[in-house]
Amino acid sequence: MQQEPVTRTTLADHRLPHGTAFDHVEVRRITLAPSVQPGAHVHNGPVFGVIEAGSAHVHVEGGTERVLRAGDTFYEPGDATVLRFDATDEGVTFLGWFPLPDAASPEIAMGRAPAADDAMPTV
Repeated sequence: MQQEPVTRTTLADHRLPHGTAFDHVEVRRITLAPSVQPGAHVHNGPVFGVIEAGSAHVHVEGGTERVLRAGDTFYEPGDATVLRFDATDEGVTFLGWFPLPDAASPEIAMGRAPAADDAMPTV
């Protein structure tokens, strides 16, 4: 039996909020040393990623905590608290794709996302 010359496998398919618009996507390689635990945080937009090497404990609020290893993908919604993205004792390196509106840069805020009740009223 001969192997196909090209194979395509869908690893993830994430739905984005209706009306989401992006001007550019920044791709970063990020490395956490062994056992680094950055703490809960929130991004200013969605993050898509794939683990290149090592492994990490990942838990996005509302989801299930899991251990990601090389080749595993992840998605962090822009309005969700990432409760854990902690390197295991082997450390972790991953690629992160940050879709952004015009002139924006990826930002991270430490701590939990504000509750919907705490949001500033729109006038």
